[in-house]
Amino acid sequence: MARAKPGGLPPFEGFSPDFLKFFRELSANNDRAWFEANKDRYRGSVVDPMLSFIAALQAPVGRISPQFLVIPKAHGGSLFRIYRDTRFSADKTPYKTHAAAHLRHAAGKDAHAPGFYVHFGPEGLHWGGGIWLPPSAPLRAIREFIADNPAAWRRLGAAKAVRDRGGLQGEQLKRPPRGFDPEHEHVDDLRRKSFYLMEEAKPATLRDPDLVKRVTAGFRAAAPLNHFLCDALGLPFET
Repeated sequence: MARAKPGGLPPFEGFSPDFLKFFRELSANNDRAWFEANKDRYRGSVVDPMLSFIAALQAPVGRISPQFLVIPKAHGGSLFRIYRDTRFSADKTPYKTHAAAHLRHAAGKDAHAPGFYVHFGPEGLHWGGGIWLPPSAPLRAIREFIADNPAAWRRLGAAKAVRDRGGLQGEQLKRPPRGFDPEHEHVDDLRRKSFYLMEEAKPATLRDPDLVKRVTAGFRAAAPLNHFLCDALGLPFET
């Protein structure tokens, strides 16, 4: 058995086959009775290895930027809860069928802050960084910063590491936002409501012994985007 690190977490040694199997079975039995009967399995096959994985990212993320929180805790840390918010959704199933973590900027309060993200589930894996659906004031600040710094934004999007991962992404408005030049060279990006770079992989990649290195490489590719976003929002990125 692996020796625990300080804080009680064993070093990350990979995900067992039951990680994806658990979520496949949860997809077919997405109800409280099944989950409660499999709660110990969820902790052992999902939560525990996810926390060790998050802990393994602390040092490499710290080398990218010390401003992002990497907290390997099941509650109040970087790991997202499995419980879905069904208040405004037509889908009333109570549980998410994937595991995810958000390593947000220290100045942020929730998932709508700049950060790095991982998502592991039977439908696929993805990881990267950026900002998801920020509120109106920071969203406008980001758009204004893009409009005022077109060359820097162009260089960011043209970087090989960005192009190799499919380019910058994010939900878009149908029309340019009010107050912005519809002929601006980056008008398609000005229409975005989110700004992120994600790398996708097949579920089998979860068993890759170099998974931490692969995810870290994806974070490094997304780091210039997070740096740009931090500059736009007046947040520190470097030490």
